[in-house]
Amino acid sequence: MNNLAIYDITGIFLLSLIIGGMFFFAAIMTPLVFAKLPSEISGPFIRQTFPIYSQAMAGMTIAAAFFLWGYSESILLLAVFILFIWAWLWLMPKINRHRDDQLQGNKNSGKVFNILHRLSVFINLGQMGLIGFVLYRILIQS
Repeated sequence: MNNLAIYDITGIFLLSLIIGGMFFFAAIMTPLVFAKLPSEISGPFIRQTFPIYSQAMAGMTIAAAFFLWGYSESILLLAVFILFIWAWLWLMPKINRHRDDQLQGNKNSGKVFNILHRLSVFINLGQMGLIGFVLYRILIQS
C-alpha cells in the first residue's frame, strides 16, 4: 500500500469518527443526560463536556483536512474546524451566560438564549452535513 492510500484511508476513518461522534453527542448523549439527570447536574455536566467534545472534533477535523489535502473538499474541513473553535470559544460562553441570566429570571436573556442555542444546533447540523458531503465526495473519488 502506498503512502497516498494510507493518507486517504486515515482521512476517511477520521471523517467517519467525526460524523459518528457528532451524531452520538447530539442525538444520544445530550438528550439522555437531560432526560436522566436532575437539572442541577445535567446543565453543568453538558457545560463541562462541550469543550472536550469541541476540542476532540476540531482536532480530528484538522487532522482529516491534513490527510485529505490532495482533495479540493478538504477546504470545507477547514471551515468545519473554524466553526468548532468559534462555537467553543465564543458561542458557547454566550449561550451559557444567557442561560444563567434566564434562570435568574431575565426574560430577555431567555429569548437570546433560545436564538443562540438554535444557532448552535443549526451550525452543528451544518457541520455534520459538510462532513457527510466531504466523506461522500472523497469516497466516490477514491
